[in-house]
Amino acid sequence: MRYPGGVAAIDGLDLDVHAGECFGLLGPNGAGKTTTVEILEGLLEPTAGDVEILGMRWSTDERRLRERLGVSLQETHLPERLTVIEALILFRSFFTKGREPEDVLRAVSLEEKRASYYEKLSGGQKQRLAVACALVGDPDLLFLDEPTTGLDPQSRLQLWDVVTEFKRAGRTVVLTTHYMEEAERLCDRVGIIDRGKLIALGSPRELIAALGGREVIEVTLGGGAIGEDRVGALSGIRGVSAVRRVAEGLALTADPLHVALPALLDHLRGAGLQLERLATRHATLEDVFVALTGRGLRD
Repeated sequence: MRYPGGVAAIDGLDLDVHAGECFGLLGPNGAGKTTTVEILEGLLEPTAGDVEILGMRWSTDERRLRERLGVSLQETHLPERLTVIEALILFRSFFTKGREPEDVLRAVSLEEKRASYYEKLSGGQKQRLAVACALVGDPDLLFLDEPTTGLDPQSRLQLWDVVTEFKRAGRTVVLTTHYMEEAERLCDRVGIIDRGKLIALGSPRELIAALGGREVIEVTLGGGAIGEDRVGALSGIRGVSAVRRVAEGLALTADPLHVALPALLDHLRGAGLQLERLATRHATLEDVFVALTGRGLRD
């Protein structure tokens, strides 16, 4: 997909999504995630390429496709004086078949807000209503574009439960996100996108395993700048597979941790280096992205 001026929002993206899975498109803002899903949803015409969804194409099967898709956009704005149940009844009327609005209301835990005006809902409640509007047509395939951006932790967990229940029913989900935890929690497979290209594809477990270690040791050393020779020396420590610079020091990919950590401390002690800070954590999809691109998901 190229926009006026020659900007390539998507550059040779090629992927398959399997029926019954939750597939995540992960990447920083501007990576091409939203453009990709808007093409798949039939909202944008691609500059070149082919899209097949549920065995159909937008050029010949638009009406049939719309009957089987649920779409929740990155931002949804409904009339302020529309009540929650009125919104669901309205969206249900767009489909030949679908779910009872009251059932969907319970699925997204908005029963108590049934008669509330849209303008009175919190951000999390509005987001859950947007997902409910996507579910009321009883779709086979659900598109969610960054569904939890800006939500508080409780609202995010409630939406995760909705997605999990939808997938448990054998349906398919395609979601975009730049939250690593969200992708790891919900997605069977993840495609990492950067500058319009697919740079990695696999299950979260597979992608993290490809780093060469399941744990990350973060250290801050005293004594000023750390030279490349020192970084190289740390890379040779037993149990350490990679070393990269981070804002406050270095991050070492390690496995197993109980071998790498003592070896690291022995090395620092022997080299006369002062350790100012040390922390350990599990490796994440963010580490995968940094290893592939040299920068963070929010850079």
